[in-house]
Amino acid sequence: MNIKSTLLLLVFSFIIIFADAQVKPYVTTGGEIIFSFADIDNNDINPDNIIRFSPVFNLQVFGNFDFGKNFGLIAGGSIRNVGFINGNTDPDNSGIKQKYRTYNFGIPIGFKIGVLDKVFLFGGYEIEFPFHYKEKTFINGVKQDAKISTWFTNRVPTFYNSVYAGIQFPYGLNLKFKYYFTNFFNENYSETVNGELLTPYDGYKANVFYFSLSFALFQNNHIYYKEYNEPSRTY
Repeated sequence: MNIKSTLLLLVFSFIIIFADAQVKPYVTTGGEIIFSFADIDNNDINPDNIIRFSPVFNLQVFGNFDFGKNFGLIAGGSIRNVGFINGNTDPDNSGIKQKYRTYNFGIPIGFKIGVLDKVFLFGGYEIEFPFHYKEKTFINGVKQDAKISTWFTNRVPTFYNSVYAGIQFPYGLNLKFKYYFTNFFNENYSETVNGELLTPYDGYKANVFYFSLSFALFQNNHIYYKEYNEPSRTY
């Protein structure tokens, strides 16, 4: 079964579950502060893996379907800035550093389990479709003019497969780990420069993973703040 069939099957299963259950869905949103790395093998060269910090333009929207106080399903959409930094990209250690990133549109599905108004675990699968790619090169800290910035390029795959898992703490703080099974680059990409056929990503394997912080991502105001709106409640 290919990835598209799997995704359709999961979406269909969600629809059946929601149709049969007495569930009142609600929507939550939140940003994401990402600290990313990559498992890199560039033609048997393993360069320095430098942390990449991307705090902006990471947006997430989730539909939440809670089946009681301890279990729920989630499905939604996201816009995400994700990538990695590759230091010393040649064997001579000549001070070359390259930064790569894509903007992706994602469709996550998953589950929540725990005490949904306090602390719970969550996890699932997300397919992401890259729509903008950027590549920058630095030599001894100086940015080079050969920047690549392009829309819907074949330099990267059509979509990425990823899984995620995390923990939601009371009153908003959320910690997540995510791993991309799909190689960041399209190794079959080729281009002709000055009459020469180039394959810049041939043998370049990089699987991105990251840790991120979010705030109020799964926070339902009715659940989290109800107790504070009841003046008769004593503590």
